[in-house]
Amino acid sequence: MSKFVDTAVAKFVESGYNCCQAVICACCEEYGVKESDVFKMTEGFGAGMGGLGDTCGAVTGMFLALSLANSAGDMENPKITKMDTYKKFRAAAGEFKELHGSLYCRDIPKEKGSQPLPSCIRCVKDAAEITERMLAEIQDR
Repeated sequence: MSKFVDTAVAKFVESGYNCCQAVICACCEEYGVKESDVFKMTEGFGAGMGGLGDTCGAVTGMFLALSLANSAGDMENPKITKMDTYKKFRAAAGEFKELHGSLYCRDIPKEKGSQPLPSCIRCVKDAAEITERMLAEIQDR
């Protein structure tokens, strides 16, 4: 695994971050956002949006990272990168869905056992891998 992926998985497994926090907090400071701020903002995004079983938190963290990296941040012209960011979301979502069968926490097969579940660790790892590759593509443009 890469340093980014290792960091995301360690934040999830060892530090107790939720799945969303683990992915976005592994890279946010590289894009000028304090980890402590992101950690607070994403506290409710684990377990499919606060335990609702909706969009997987690791996917949400992946989307947040892609937005942070891809957005021009131009509040006077907010549409300048929006469609490209949406395109990247769809590509990342497609890859994740291919690996896990769904973007929804409630639909992703889970193993029984103690937290964190192996299936959730795989979601964090896979989301981090997809994110890392796509962030590199964004940086190379």
